[in-house]
Amino acid sequence: MIDITLENFQNDLLAASVQTPVLLDIWAPWCGPCKSLGPVLERLEEEYAGRFVLAKLNSDEQPEIAGQLSAAFGVRSIPFCVMFVGGQPVDGFVGALPAEQIRQFLDKHVPSEGALAAEAEVQEAEALLDQGDTDAALARLQDALDADPGNEVARFDLVKALIEGGHLAAAQAAFEPVAALAADKITPHARFAALGQWLAALQAAQGADAGALQAAIATNKRDFDARFLLAQTHAARGDFPAAMDELLEIVMRDKAWNDQAARKLYVALLEILTKPLPKPAPGKEAGASKLQLTGHAVTAPADPVVDAYRRKLSMALF
Repeated sequence: MIDITLENFQNDLLAASVQTPVLLDIWAPWCGPCKSLGPVLERLEEEYAGRFVLAKLNSDEQPEIAGQLSAAFGVRSIPFCVMFVGGQPVDGFVGALPAEQIRQFLDKHVPSEGALAAEAEVQEAEALLDQGDTDAALARLQDALDADPGNEVARFDLVKALIEGGHLAAAQAAFEPVAALAADKITPHARFAALGQWLAALQAAQGADAGALQAAIATNKRDFDARFLLAQTHAARGDFPAAMDELLEIVMRDKAWNDQAARKLYVALLEILTKPLPKPAPGKEAGASKLQLTGHAVTAPADPVVDAYRRKLSMALF
């Protein structure tokens, strides 16, 4: 448990909640329900064993923070508890609720034990992939999914590693549980949709003759079927720049060809190449001394190849 003030609000609440959810208990010494709620929250923090952090804020001593949070949630009474996740206040409750109701609230925002175990496995797997130990990484990723089947990072990394290792059937099997997410037109999942495009390219490229396709294109530069299949062939062997070069030729000549198939595959390959956003590192920006209810901005790590191909597509489309 930690006490929150203006001085540590940024570090110990906002930045800390990027790593672990933080439940902020806003209380006052004169508040009877606050006194009964406090011990319940402390017992729950022990019960959840590090899956969330309990923070406390004395509203009499820190009226600026308490006032802004109360205004943001339209709350005028205490005890008032606010859940912070990812550097943001995301939910809250008012009053001295019984432990079971608070557990229900916590379970909406706090990772399960399986989710935490999966996250640790994913981190180990990514380190192993960086070291080139693919077999060990695949085992870690499978362990992560066994612990938490809904871990999207583990699923993406597993399918991608299987594809890169030439295990197409295993990759398709690992992708199947999220195939519906990839195909959802209303709320598409960009990273899974990109994997779906890559898997489709791998299937299409089987038995394709790159030399014959290049000869067909040399004869007719508007043979988009041949050019698209050649792009899929490049993507199947992991040469994404060559694939995107062919796709860009189609986009520049006919943006709408085949329901924008070239643009869609191009965007999918960019998505696969793009590293996910890192978690912001805990810490306080230099000179940041006033209350801030938003976390640090997070940007994707720069990749000159990805950036260059994004610009090329933008110029071709506009």
